Amino acid sequence: MDYIGNTEADNKDILRELGIASTEDLLKDLPQDRIIRQRLGLPPAASEFEVKTQLRKIASQNSSVADFACFLGAGAYDHYIPSTVPVITKRGEFYTAYTPYQPEISQGTLQSIFEYQTMICNLTGMDVANASLYDGATALYEAIHLACEHTQRNIILVAKAIHPEYRQVVHTYLKNSRIIIKEIPFLAGLTDLAALKSQLTDQVAAVVVQQPNFFGCLEPVQQLGAMSHEQGALFITSVYPVSLGVLQKPAEYGADIVTGEGQSLGLPVSFGGPYLGIFACRQEFMRKMPGRIVGESIDNRGQRAYVLTLQAREQHIRRERATSNICSNEALCALSACVYLSSMGAAGLRDVATASLSGAHYLANAIGRIPGWKINFKTAFFNEFVATAPGNIEALNRRLLRKNIIGGLPLEKYYPELKKSLLFCVTEKRTKTEIDTLVSILKENR
Repeated sequence: MDYIGNTEADNKDILRELGIASTEDLLKDLPQDRIIRQRLGLPPAASEFEVKTQLRKIASQNSSVADFACFLGAGAYDHYIPSTVPVITKRGEFYTAYTPYQPEISQGTLQSIFEYQTMICNLTGMDVANASLYDGATALYEAIHLACEHTQRNIILVAKAIHPEYRQVVHTYLKNSRIIIKEIPFLAGLTDLAALKSQLTDQVAAVVVQQPNFFGCLEPVQQLGAMSHEQGALFITSVYPVSLGVLQKPAEYGADIVTGEGQSLGLPVSFGGPYLGIFACRQEFMRKMPGRIVGESIDNRGQRAYVLTLQAREQHIRRERATSNICSNEALCALSACVYLSSMGAAGLRDVATASLSGAHYLANAIGRIPGWKINFKTAFFNEFVATAPGNIEALNRRLLRKNIIGGLPLEKYYPELKKSLLFCVTEKRTKTEIDTLVSILKENR
């Protein structure tokens, strides 16, 4: 039995109902030269116990942040996840539910999405948030698309200090469009204001920055927002949501559209996903937002009810009128973020952000005192920073792995000018002992 719960008698009953002699008859309309006739060379059938044992053996070849002290960030962060998050999200009514195509009978799902949207608005200070997108990178593209539609302009100025993979996704999406992307270089770890000013004209639809940026540095967002608005351009920021526990809300520095990666809000690193894309904006852009928005209303009995207020995706309205071709929201991941934020509260999120910031500055100060090492950017940063090593950084990271430590991200692949540079990250999970152990190994790198 190939792990399908059908007996031979079951198979015969099915074939008889279908009116065919064998499963091969289902393939008769296919080109016969495309059908594989030989056996696939799979191992012989095994019991469930034997299969699970083999799978565990294979899985054990992977190591995770549960086994290592992780100083790697760059968009995916090893934060502590309260036990309330998996307990609630793995309940059957949430874990197996899909898109509420009949929303009036999906009140629990709609309420959880509504609560998520409310918390994202509270976190960012924006007027409205949608029911989540795929991830931070695609959310950033959607913001750019909205800006061009709203302003009827086609030039986007994107800071080069934005996550390089986010920029790659944006370029891929816009490859065959009329939208022109111009990248603004960085200077001393921050977006070059003079270079931005030289490119900022009345033909620019939006200025896009990340806060904190990819290097962990805090951009002069108040100034960047003002410069954008002077030319009638929208100001788009991609944020690290945990940082908003201590940093200024995007609405307070003039952001028009806020995007971000929600992984840090109760989702494990999970070898790269699934994650969720945060998208929030001012109310005037609401009808141009991608995806869906859940709202609160009153039913015919006077009771509170939740509804899909806006459904601007192509599955719900005419394709030519849809704001985006996005096909689903990350509702389970959004629920995780909702439970995480509910569990932590404003004070808890502030504690996480403060601990992460303090740990990163402790590490940066320690590395800065190691002979031969250099902290690249002398500017304010949150919980990530760039340091240049005196020796071979690939060998250094391999040595750290042997000590059960995941080191920093080598940056030369993304920024050729940052040779021998590593992006280090610290979250609230990193202890002083772990940080001191990392520093002691870095001292040996010559």
